[in-house]
Amino acid sequence: MYKELKQVDHRPFPLPKAPWIMTQVWRNLLFLHYPIQPEAVEKYIPDELMLDTFEGKAWISIIPLRITNMRVRGLPPLPFLHSYLELNVRTYVVRDGIPGIYFFSLDADHLLAVAGARIGTGLPYKQAKIRFKEERETFRLISERLKEGDLLESLDVSYKPSETLYETEPGSVDHWLLERYCMYSFHGGHLLRGDIHHEKWKVRDAKVDILFNSMAPYLCSNCSDNPPIIHYSSRRRFFFYPLVKLL
Repeated sequence: MYKELKQVDHRPFPLPKAPWIMTQVWRNLLFLHYPIQPEAVEKYIPDELMLDTFEGKAWISIIPLRITNMRVRGLPPLPFLHSYLELNVRTYVVRDGIPGIYFFSLDADHLLAVAGARIGTGLPYKQAKIRFKEERETFRLISERLKEGDLLESLDVSYKPSETLYETEPGSVDHWLLERYCMYSFHGGHLLRGDIHHEKWKVRDAKVDILFNSMAPYLCSNCSDNPPIIHYSSRRRFFFYPLVKLL
């Protein structure tokens, strides 16, 4: 058994009874959390979900990362599909008292990963050209969404994590943003919840240089007016559980 599955005391609700179906290792994650007025976000989430807020503010998070060691339960890592680059844009919601994540987009640089996730989960995966470089403990990720109509969303960011590793404090905005253990999506006309599991976050601060950001322009047109809360994590193993139909 993976050691992460033995550590569950930090979860706000129990692990599902069903076994996990897929695992991935996420590396070099950068979290850019932007405060935003709730009314700017509410119209973009399904009526069946309630926007979650912290002290009256909604939040949009932009998260570049590397996915590695992906495999389906009972199978070895699939050739050419066990690692790729990804860029997420998400907000925070709640349903029946269960806090979770709602994705506006998930850009990936692997066509099969994009197609498989769209079909299997209904999550809004999109193909993009993404490059990742590391030099002298500084990371740079450049993502350019492949053209869909007239819209081209992209991000160019470099980041250097600090040396100090810490856990977030319960009740803090950092803890509220990070400690989420399910995601919601629509697929086939149904509202679905997918549970996830990982160890409690241990993160670092980071020095960030955002060279260009046009992700989710309908939401983040004024994100640059507010400095983001920043977190960095070098590695976390994730477990994904079967989707459950809520409606």
